[in-house]
Amino acid sequence: MKKIRYGMIGFGGIAENRIAKEGFACDSSRFAKLKEAELVGATDRNPSRREAAEALGVKWYDGIDAVLSDPELSAVYVATNNGSHAEIVIQALKAGKHVLVEKPMAVDARSAEQMHTLAVERQLSLMVDHMMTANSWNVKARELVAKGELGTVNDSCFHMEFSYGSTPEEAATWRCSDPKEFGGPIGDVASHCFYMAEFIFQSRICELACCYYPKTMAIKAEDGAYVKYRMKNGLTGSVRVAFSEPRGGLQSTLDNLGYEIFGTGGVLRGHATLFQLSGHPDEPVPVRLEFDRFHTSGCVKVDRVLNIYQQIVRQHARSILDRKPFVGEDGLHNLKLVLAAHESARDGGKIVKTV
Repeated sequence: MKKIRYGMIGFGGIAENRIAKEGFACDSSRFAKLKEAELVGATDRNPSRREAAEALGVKWYDGIDAVLSDPELSAVYVATNNGSHAEIVIQALKAGKHVLVEKPMAVDARSAEQMHTLAVERQLSLMVDHMMTANSWNVKARELVAKGELGTVNDSCFHMEFSYGSTPEEAATWRCSDPKEFGGPIGDVASHCFYMAEFIFQSRICELACCYYPKTMAIKAEDGAYVKYRMKNGLTGSVRVAFSEPRGGLQSTLDNLGYEIFGTGGVLRGHATLFQLSGHPDEPVPVRLEFDRFHTSGCVKVDRVLNIYQQIVRQHARSILDRKPFVGEDGLHNLKLVLAAHESARDGGKIVKTV
């Protein structure tokens, strides 16, 4: 099988440890090489990242232009700060490269729509990394809901609350210091909750209302937010996200990143299902899906654990190989939900229609 050859633009900690080591299987001690894709090279505005890239056998490029002008590369993975996504992705699409980009795909709807239009016009695959949809327990939750195992579902809560920005070093990062980057709790993690609710319930959020948490942190981004949403299929639910909640410590925080789905016949509780974990045995906490049938309860087993980042890379690569390109529609919709949440919160929690 022909492999799609990728260059990575942005090589920070998540790009190195999640995308490169896991997604592209550069950590050969843990993963076998992918059949569909290969990470050839990388670049970052911080030249000190070169050593980390080359330690993984990844070629170093001296800038974005060098990546985009390399004819051996068919695609790029954009893993820079949120505010730079649109400019780089548009540049890459114009250079004829397929693009896989971190979410949110942009920080304004106009730029995201331009990216979508370019992908359609040039028949290039543009995909946003909504990797939690590939988690095996989340796939199982979707199946159980679809089969009616919970009875009639009438409520849910997706939550990602933790402590970030409490130290001067964290407060100075772009996620906390520049609200225009959409790196605060809404842009950084409510975006995950939105697409996961839509994935599990197989319907789109059509309206929402949002309010910010009380301001207790010395960061410029919002401390947190509570969102109520309604879907096209009539289901309603909520999202809770925050940088202001210690939650005990690392392990209890990770375990609490998940959801509750409430039905007349039972409750599904996801533990560590909304994070960067795939369910490998060497991860800091186990990923669990608990099915509470009121009188009995137990953990749901999955047939096979697949790495969430590898699955996203494979999906993007296969879309290129099969000539069935993604065109960024899911990412555009997700960004509009983020924008709507901020709009609602700034206007006292008014209901904002999103489709």
